[in-house]
Amino acid sequence: MASSLRWIAFRLHLFPGLFLLLTAFAIQLQLSWWIWKARSIGRLGKAALLVLGNLAVGSLVTCAYLLSFYRVNRHFPLGWATWLEASGLTLEMLLISVLVGAILWRSAPKFEPKRRKFIQGAGVAAVAAPFVATTFGIVGRNRIQFNAVDVPIVNLPPDLNGLRIAQISDIHLSEFLSEREFARAVDMANEAKPHLTLVTGDLITRHGDPLDACLHQLARLRADAGILGCHGNHEDYCGIKDYVTEQGRLIGIDFLRHRSRKLKFGNATVNFAGVDYQSFGRPYLVGGEELVEPGMMNVLLSHNPDVFPVAAELGYDLTVAGHTHGGQVNFEILHQELNVARCFTPYVLGLYRRGAAAAYVSSGIGTIGVPVRIGAPAEVAVLRLCAI
Repeated sequence: MASSLRWIAFRLHLFPGLFLLLTAFAIQLQLSWWIWKARSIGRLGKAALLVLGNLAVGSLVTCAYLLSFYRVNRHFPLGWATWLEASGLTLEMLLISVLVGAILWRSAPKFEPKRRKFIQGAGVAAVAAPFVATTFGIVGRNRIQFNAVDVPIVNLPPDLNGLRIAQISDIHLSEFLSEREFARAVDMANEAKPHLTLVTGDLITRHGDPLDACLHQLARLRADAGILGCHGNHEDYCGIKDYVTEQGRLIGIDFLRHRSRKLKFGNATVNFAGVDYQSFGRPYLVGGEELVEPGMMNVLLSHNPDVFPVAAELGYDLTVAGHTHGGQVNFEILHQELNVARCFTPYVLGLYRRGAAAAYVSSGIGTIGVPVRIGAPAEVAVLRLCAI
């Protein structure tokens, strides 16, 4: 059973766009059938409504799926491709809410007026809520928060107590995040006066996004011990890992690619190791044990946080990650957080512990897919090490 669930999760991880596309088509079929059976609309009107509606919706969601592939979107202007894909994804989400609303409306009992009115009202609310939430999510997506987090570390050397590590992750400088907005995040990190700053991947989203502008802003980062980084999946997808690594060296950012670097703070030394994006479904941190230094604190920079259990076993005291965007759209129901990221990893946002090891997962700065953040605000994090 567990292996079957993992296989399903693996497929969904590889083809989330295809899954959403097929779901949208299935919902279209169901809604079309209900409309066709409705007596209040004439057959001629229904036929025209169904043909035009399904053609428009089907074209947009199919376009959104195809534009997720570089071989397709490279033939379109960047702005058009980005916003068409976002519109299609948003429509797919709204179709789900329309289906829920329609189910509630149809399930209302005919001979119980009060109950019928209540259930129909719930159906209308189910349809309206995503429109309202999306509006607020778009408006608030780039309200970046400063998040100071105490990270307890077992047997922390005295000279590392109070060490401040700033983290910037998942920038995604694109149509959804301007250079000016990102500059505010850089300023926030610098104003914290960290001992060290970490950049944990996903500088841009797709080919054509302003990579050099992102690097220009990253060059303004300041920290006593310098800037370290690792690559994310979008550096991998865009084929820019080598370029970013070289440009990073020129602007003073050391991107660690299966490599470690020791930094001294007082009389204590910390070993920082970094890896490229660890692909889902493959063994994590192969050879990662070679980067661990016994007798000192070991910190791992990994874009995706689901490597944390392996990192803890290998001897890393702290894993610093991003990738999930905190779910990007996150709802808390009965003290349980519901978001898409939880389908792929239990490490979505914040501080986690596994034995003596700790991990921090940042919600990042930018957005992908749709320019919306709900319940997962963008952040610049500053981790403060403390002894326990």
